[in-house]
Amino acid sequence: MAKVVLAYSGGLDTSIIIPWLKENYGYEVIAMAADLGQGEELEPLHEKAVKSGAAKLYIEDVKKEFVEEYIYPTLRAGAIYESKYLLGTSMARPLIAKKLVEIAAKEGAEAIAHGATGKGNDQVRFELGIKALNPDLKIIAPWREWDIRSREDAIDYAQARGIPVPVTKERPYSMDRNLWHLSHEGGDLEDPWNEPKEDLYLLTVPPEKAPDQPAYVEIEFEQGTPVKLDGSACDSVTLIEKLNEIAGKNGVGIIDMVENRLVGMKSRGVYETPGGTVLYNAHRELELLTLDRATLHFKEIVAARYAELVYDGVWFSPLREALDAFVEKTQRTVTGTVRMKLYKGNCIPAGTKSPYSLYNEELATFGRDEVYSQQDAAGFINLFGLPLKVRAMMEKKTGLR
Repeated sequence: MAKVVLAYSGGLDTSIIIPWLKENYGYEVIAMAADLGQGEELEPLHEKAVKSGAAKLYIEDVKKEFVEEYIYPTLRAGAIYESKYLLGTSMARPLIAKKLVEIAAKEGAEAIAHGATGKGNDQVRFELGIKALNPDLKIIAPWREWDIRSREDAIDYAQARGIPVPVTKERPYSMDRNLWHLSHEGGDLEDPWNEPKEDLYLLTVPPEKAPDQPAYVEIEFEQGTPVKLDGSACDSVTLIEKLNEIAGKNGVGIIDMVENRLVGMKSRGVYETPGGTVLYNAHRELELLTLDRATLHFKEIVAARYAELVYDGVWFSPLREALDAFVEKTQRTVTGTVRMKLYKGNCIPAGTKSPYSLYNEELATFGRDEVYSQQDAAGFINLFGLPLKVRAMMEKKTGLR
């Protein structure tokens, strides 16, 4: 019997895909769940997958790989999609695709299936990853084929086959959780005028319910990579877990946005990224101290393009690898410690230091100094403004002004 490897989460969509693949393709279904730090016990998925009709389930622990090979490169690049989204789902999809391809080779499967809808970005991210790593594999996307058209239809399909699902018609949110973030879409969030309900949040508290006293954290970076939290060295996964807890308690990391999907429509999502928000802000502060003006400004352009590549699912591309080379060069001096103040949803810099600091107090002081000659500024302004002066002279001579 031919085999298909299914990207499996145990959620509504992937639960009903198992019987659907068997009924419509006659495949033996091999399920694969990626442990990306969902914060829940994955072991029960074995029983659930088998009850849904899967021949077996692989649970791949990829937390360390996720942080060090996907999250940290994106963090060092400073990549944020549309100035708000910290790319939690986007970064995870190419890694899942990589594991799907590896298991397909191990099992001798001819196809890979996923539960992404035909309206979303994830279908692109999964499939571009698969095509980049093994273009010979067949890809099946049930949401583009079956007659199910809504979450309500999917719930009815599951109930008819005795498949338990974690979604109800009363709470129809689509959620994606990993070590980096938790996303919420659907339900009452589909109207951008609706404020998210307080019980929506799982990683953070609403800012107004956060403690009345601020919390301080210190993050030490080496060449753009976080290595210590509050003076203690810890592995990459633990560092993010601890930051999630501290920042979440202080209401930090809630992003509510209407974003432009790759497929052409706008969508509304609410993201919780507590630890990631702190890391991005701290990394930015350290770069402001250690990067020169020209490099910093050009890196901002690179960051925007990098974010688009990640969001669009072209992780396994020559351009991203080339941008990584540029980013790596810029991070040589991004070493130091940043202190952040967390207070009722705010993430405020409270001190930055680095052995590679380009800040020179003797130059910047408003007091007396023996280094900077203010008279030099006159010649600089004359030369810097020369094109403007020449144009003004021409306009006056020709009557354009």
